[in-house]
Amino acid sequence: MFQIFSDFASWLVFDLLGLSAATKAGDAMHFFVEDVTKIFALLVVMIYLIAVIRASLDVERVRDYLAGKSRWFGYMLGSLFGAITPFCSCSSIPVFLGFSSAGIPLGITMAFLITSPLINEVAVLLLMGLLGWKFTLMYILVGMVVGMLGGVFLDAIKAERWLQSFAADALKQGRDKPFESNELQRKALTLSDRHQFARQETADIFGRVWKWVIIGVGLGAALHGFVPDGWIESHLGDGQWWSVPAAVMLGIPLYSNATGVIPVMESLIVNGLPIGTTLAFCMSTVAASFPEFILLKQVMQWKLLATLFAVLLVAFTFVGWTFNIVSF
Repeated sequence: MFQIFSDFASWLVFDLLGLSAATKAGDAMHFFVEDVTKIFALLVVMIYLIAVIRASLDVERVRDYLAGKSRWFGYMLGSLFGAITPFCSCSSIPVFLGFSSAGIPLGITMAFLITSPLINEVAVLLLMGLLGWKFTLMYILVGMVVGMLGGVFLDAIKAERWLQSFAADALKQGRDKPFESNELQRKALTLSDRHQFARQETADIFGRVWKWVIIGVGLGAALHGFVPDGWIESHLGDGQWWSVPAAVMLGIPLYSNATGVIPVMESLIVNGLPIGTTLAFCMSTVAASFPEFILLKQVMQWKLLATLFAVLLVAFTFVGWTFNIVSF
C-alpha cells in the first residue's frame, strides 16, 4: 500500500531532480519526500476517519463505562488498544484529541500513546519468526505493562495540567458534558453533518501540524544514513549494561518510521547485536525521535513533553535490559 509513496519519491528525486540513489544526499532526499507524503496522507485519512467516528459514535459512553470501573482496568484497556493499533506519534495525535474530547482520563490516554509505538505488529511477526512465540508473547506483555505503568505515573503527578490549552479545554469539556445531551446531539447528526464535522476537524488539526511534519522529517532525513554500516554492532554488541542506554540515546536522532525500522532490526539481530539492545535502539528511533516530539509539542507543553520523553527512555532501557537478561 505504501509502495506508491516510495515510487513517487523515486520519480521525483532520482528521475526528475537527477540525484543518485548511491549518494547520501539522494538517499536523504528520497527519505524526506517519501515520509512527508506518507505522513501527510496518513494524517488526513486518520484525522478524517477518527472525526467521523467521534461524530457517529457515543464516545462519551466509553467515558461513562470507564467511570464505573477500576482505573487499572482503564489503563489495561488503553494499553491493549495501543498494542493492537499501528500508530506512530504523528497519527496518534487525532486519537489523543478524540480521547481527550470524550473526557477519558489522561493516564489512560497516555497508556495508549506509550504502548502504541512500543508494540509494533510487524515487529511481532519478525520476532515470532526469529525467536518463537514465547519470546514474542513476553515482548507484548512487557510492552503493555510499561504502557500501563507510564499511565499510572502520569496520572499520579497530575500531568494533565501540562496539556496545551486547547487540549486541556477539550478534556475539561468532555468531562463536563452530560451523557444525555451528547446522545441527542449524536442522533441528530446526518451523514452530511458528520462529513462537515470531520472535514473541519481535519483542516484544523492538519493546519496546526503540517509545518512540523516537514521540520521533523527534515531533521530525520538530514541524519538518515550517516551512521556507517556495522558501527552499531561493533560498538554495542558485547552486551554490557551501558550498551542499552547508549543504544537508546543513539536511536533518538536517527528517525525512522515503524515499517522502515524492521529491516534494520532484523539486520542487527542477525549480525549479533543482543535482542534487548536491538529492541531498545529500534523503539527509540520510532517513538522518541525528534520529529515525533516536535509533532507532540502541538498538544503538550514542554513539561509534559519532557516527562513523557523521560518515561519512554526509562521504559526502553528497562525493556532492553530485561530482554538481554532473558536471552542470555
